[in-house]
Amino acid sequence: MSTTAGQVIKCRAAVSWEAGKPLVIEEVEVAPPQAGEVRLKILYTSLCHTDVYFWEAKGQTPLFPRIFGHEAGGIVESVGEGVTHLKPGDHALPVFTGECGECPHCKSEESNMCDLLRINTDRGVMISDNQSRFSIKGKPIYHFVGTSTFSEYTVLHAGCVAKINPAAPLDKVCILSCGICTGFGATVNVAKPKPGSSVAIFGLGAVGLAAAEGARVSGASRIIGVDLVSSRFEGAKKFGVNEFVNPKDHDKPVQEVIAEMTNGGVDRAVECTGSIQAMISAFECVHDGWGVAVLVGVPNKDDAFKTHPVNFLNERTLKGTFYGNYKPRTDLPNVVEMYMRGELELEKFITHTVSFSEINKAFDYMLKGESIRCIIRMEE
Repeated sequence: MSTTAGQVIKCRAAVSWEAGKPLVIEEVEVAPPQAGEVRLKILYTSLCHTDVYFWEAKGQTPLFPRIFGHEAGGIVESVGEGVTHLKPGDHALPVFTGECGECPHCKSEESNMCDLLRINTDRGVMISDNQSRFSIKGKPIYHFVGTSTFSEYTVLHAGCVAKINPAAPLDKVCILSCGICTGFGATVNVAKPKPGSSVAIFGLGAVGLAAAEGARVSGASRIIGVDLVSSRFEGAKKFGVNEFVNPKDHDKPVQEVIAEMTNGGVDRAVECTGSIQAMISAFECVHDGWGVAVLVGVPNKDDAFKTHPVNFLNERTLKGTFYGNYKPRTDLPNVVEMYMRGELELEKFITHTVSFSEINKAFDYMLKGESIRCIIRMEE
């Protein structure tokens, strides 16, 4: 047992007091884990665009004060009653979605969409008792997607914590908690391109680059990056992208451009933007007879996908994916092992590193479009 088990821990956290305002490093009190929960000591965390989106609070219900952060690596400090798959000292990755192990989704080999622990961006409290485990002078501070990793200690449902190889460097594998697995898994688990095939990647942000990395690892010979920002192509080359199309450079729909480039269409397409037009283009640019398009990006709530049914009758397939179809507790340790064996490269995703006290710099880098992933080191 750890010496702090069962006690309230005082530590530093980067608190977001209001939308769009710089985070403030505060001393917070972190309550001990209740039954079925885990308290993690966070060593490294990274900034994902989802954190920025909810921090800006432009399109959803604002919930403040809040501790953001959901990509991280840490060490189990203590566990609540009934937790058997984790113990103090284990190295672990927190995940914004979970695996309860009991629901129909968890028992299905085909799904990772746990009924109990599926992502809920509106919830700011723990599932078990609808209370926060964070407070400042008795005032509760809200959680974010069940993780809140912008704190030196955080409490999660045990089903949202994946135990990993303790030899894995947490400052690298922490980025597997969200975006990298989302894009990489969309390609390798869902699109499943064959060696020598052609793949179009729509959107060359972090998730799109991870999807391209998946195509590279799968042995695709043509990896076509599609993005409205031409300057992204150069950086995308090290993720396997070897051709580039900017839709703005053409006077016809980009799906027609790609079909002409590839003698009828690509074998696979992965859409990572959330733009409804990109989704339609990704589907319509795959080859008839065998083409598969996979949607990863999250659209606006009023968007509608429109395409002619003949596109389906001509044997094109459209699929969607959530977190790359990875089950967090079951599959994430295996992705870490892929990295350890040198099959998956993570270093090239990491463009910046800052100390915890400089966390607002990470937001600046992302808002300026300068970073893919910025690692935040909790210890100064």
